[in-house]
Amino acid sequence: MIPWIEIPSFSLGPLTVQAFGVLVAIGIVVGFNIGLKHVLRSGLEPAPYNGFLLWGVLGGILGGHLVHLFLYHPEELSLLRFLQVWNGLSSLGGILGAVVAMRIYFGRRKISFAAYADSFAMGIAPAWCIGRVGCFVAHDHPGLLTHFVLAVQYPGGARHDLGLYDAMLLFCITVLVHVLDRRKVLRGRLLAVVAISYGLVRFFFDFLRATDVPYADARYGGLTPGQYICFLLILWGGWWIFSGFHAAKLSPQGQSKSGALKG
Repeated sequence: MIPWIEIPSFSLGPLTVQAFGVLVAIGIVVGFNIGLKHVLRSGLEPAPYNGFLLWGVLGGILGGHLVHLFLYHPEELSLLRFLQVWNGLSSLGGILGAVVAMRIYFGRRKISFAAYADSFAMGIAPAWCIGRVGCFVAHDHPGLLTHFVLAVQYPGGARHDLGLYDAMLLFCITVLVHVLDRRKVLRGRLLAVVAISYGLVRFFFDFLRATDVPYADARYGGLTPGQYICFLLILWGGWWIFSGFHAAKLSPQGQSKSGALKG
């Protein structure tokens, strides 16, 4: 059984620095640099990838906040809470927000996102993994009471910790996409691999989420909002793999002078 670990926050001028925020920031930096190295190895123009960083972060924060507020905890909805975009974030909502930002960013520049999809897959998995370690140390995803060997000793009894389980899952996905990339398997479809593998496992993980705590996630038809988003991830991943749209990346006719693919 894992003991309760609590990392105290500290003040830095007017800011309160918490372990969760630090780990999320580290995850973004690490994931971005891993993805950038893949862009350069692939011979792609790095400017579109670099330029998307701010769009992705802002889209992720906004999407994460809206999903948290409107789907997970609608009882908190007020104008003040709506404007406090940093207060209450859903990781899956963040993914949806980043996807919307991605569509806008690459669409306005007429650059094929398919060219960069594998690079994003290489960076997203480890970035998300480190961010989930932040969720684990914050203990903000308590699960059901259990005697499982990986249970965390929460106040009041040992529980599954979904932040820990998600971090472990995303570590495995990180290893998987790196092995596939090194072996040149499923080229152009690694982001779909991330979406399907995470969506499938996370769907079942969410049945372990606590319902007997004061701040329990909302349920709709017995499922969490995250489980419905998992359906979307699995459907999108399946479409990406089987539609052949990703093949544009591998087509020499689609290569532009800058190294990005058009269309």
